[in-house]
Amino acid sequence: MPGIDKLPIEETLEDSPQTRSLLGVFEEDTAAISSYCQQLFQAMQRIYHAQNELSTATHLTSKLLKEYEIQHFPLRGDDEVMSSTLQHFAKVIDELSSCHAVLSTQLADAMVFPITQFKERDLKEILTLKEVFQISSNDHDVAINRYSRLSKRRDNEKVKSEVMEDVYTSRKKQHQTMMHYFTALNTLQYKKKIALLEPLLGYMQAQINFFKLGSENLTQQWEDFLTNIGTSVQNVRQEMDTEVDVMQQTIQDVEQASDLLYMPDPDPSKIPIDRNLTRKAGYLNIRNKTGLVSSTWDRHYFFTQGGNLMSQARGDVAGGLVMDLDNCSVMAVDCEDRRFCFQITSFDGKKVVILQAESRKDCEEWIATVNNISKRIYLSENPEETAARVNQSALEAVTPSPSFHQRHESLRPSMQSRPKSGRTSSQSSVGSEPPGLSSLSLDSLVAPDTPIQFDIISPVMEENSGQAKSSAHGRRTNPFGESGERQSEDCDESILHQLFIVRFLGSMEVRAMDSEDVIYETMRQILAARAIHNIFRMTESHLQPNCSLCLTFPLSSVVLCASHQENKRLFGFVLHTAEDRVDSRPVTVCYVFKSNIDGEKICDSVGLAKQIAFHSEVDRKATEKQKELDKAKVKQQEELNKQKEIEKDLEEQSRLIAASSRPNQPAADGQFLVLSNSQSEESDTGEEGNRKGESEA
Repeated sequence: MPGIDKLPIEETLEDSPQTRSLLGVFEEDTAAISSYCQQLFQAMQRIYHAQNELSTATHLTSKLLKEYEIQHFPLRGDDEVMSSTLQHFAKVIDELSSCHAVLSTQLADAMVFPITQFKERDLKEILTLKEVFQISSNDHDVAINRYSRLSKRRDNEKVKSEVMEDVYTSRKKQHQTMMHYFTALNTLQYKKKIALLEPLLGYMQAQINFFKLGSENLTQQWEDFLTNIGTSVQNVRQEMDTEVDVMQQTIQDVEQASDLLYMPDPDPSKIPIDRNLTRKAGYLNIRNKTGLVSSTWDRHYFFTQGGNLMSQARGDVAGGLVMDLDNCSVMAVDCEDRRFCFQITSFDGKKVVILQAESRKDCEEWIATVNNISKRIYLSENPEETAARVNQSALEAVTPSPSFHQRHESLRPSMQSRPKSGRTSSQSSVGSEPPGLSSLSLDSLVAPDTPIQFDIISPVMEENSGQAKSSAHGRRTNPFGESGERQSEDCDESILHQLFIVRFLGSMEVRAMDSEDVIYETMRQILAARAIHNIFRMTESHLQPNCSLCLTFPLSSVVLCASHQENKRLFGFVLHTAEDRVDSRPVTVCYVFKSNIDGEKICDSVGLAKQIAFHSEVDRKATEKQKELDKAKVKQQEELNKQKEIEKDLEEQSRLIAASSRPNQPAADGQFLVLSNSQSEESDTGEEGNRKGESEA
């Protein structure tokens, strides 16, 4: 007989909406078969019980056989063969409609029993497996939801282990139940043929045995037809047994191969991460905002189609467009309530989607796939080979070239094509290349064996971390290095109110700081290192140059700022620190960023802030100097006043000493006046005291 449609057992673990839709077709077909077999069973029961109405029951059976071709079966792979076969049976049954009903025993064994067994055993087994599958699927969904809501704190390791074990058990149970359910549905496609043909064959054989002497009613042609039908039934049974063995072996192979996949977060060492993918599909959780601060997570089936990201909920017929992935940006993000999250931003930055994967491996593969699609690698003839070649090219890009021009010809135009006028930097405008630049070596720009830092760390952040340890309890610290105190009025009223959104790519120590080429070389090495190690995570920050800070860096330490000549969204600046913490030597570090706008505007803003900061610093120093002069004058005046007071006191003491050392003068009447020893006593005695002293004298 022609081939029969089957449910793919290999796709049961993925449990995609397409597989569920195909399962629904098989379930609908099963319901139709059950309904039809129920009618056929009732007809055969009527043949068995209604001996007096045997002719009528046989006619009804023939009628039902003729109506097979108008029945709606979703899976109708061999309907023409079955319809023609059943039409032949209907014709024979019409000829035997006048036979007696004394065949009850033979009909019970050869006709009623097979279809009863099919109805009571096979169809009920399908219904039981369907109920078990629904229960296991619901348990798996509940376990996945509990796992998705796990906290990132380490003190929940016991809960995490229990939840992961629950996911493993429920997923394994669902997978095994689904495979057995698929096997039963596939087997049903064979059993329904047997259930329809075998009872009819038994009925006809019973009639032949009963009418030994009535063989004139059955020609040799009908006997040959029945023999062929019996042979076909045996062939279908053998084919079914072979297919059942194959499906059972497939179940064993799939269970053995899928054992590691039952865990929601498998070990990456056992299952390697494929970073050359340009197509991927699977279940992800998407975050939907329900308010200003509240959000919900919904689980959908996501898949890539060309350069688009599609999603499809369970039960939907087709998927819907989520985002265009061409020229988009993707990076891993940290969510407060979820793990393994990544963010996809459209090329214009207007749409942002945050998704959660089940495992770190799945998260990194999704990030790599979206990154490859954003580069339009999927448009090539062999996308995976192209992606692998791009990664290999990035690996080879780390090898230093023998000359400076060879190192930079892929990142910036040649020296003759570069404009002579440069941007305003923190130190000066770099207008042209210095002579003999082509002979510079790599070591003169970047220190050899310098590690690349992919997490942004600045001197202000280190200083703030030290201050945070000694700060009072309850005091909040500013993570961007700002003091929190009110800036001067000049800074508050500054024109530098532009806020730039930038993403940090990396930083590394450099040697030269007087040429923009050191920034280009740092960009090349950082981009090559990120491509080699497949690092797509970027720290997003807000850059707003002010009178003292640029992002988290002291503006006074920024000595050079430049953007890339070809990729305008890349820019970097060189920061010169006073001394290192280890060997107390000056350190020069180059920081590279990626912005959503032209990096030259940011560099101009940094240069303008540098100039404003310089003039502000000059004015501040002049003001402080004037204050110091005024303070010195006040102090000098205080010293003069103090000196005058001392001189006045000395003069008064000299006068008193001179007055006490003179001889007593005689009075007019020849008597002497007696002076007291204390001037204070003399001042205290009044006029009456003087009169009394004169009278006593």
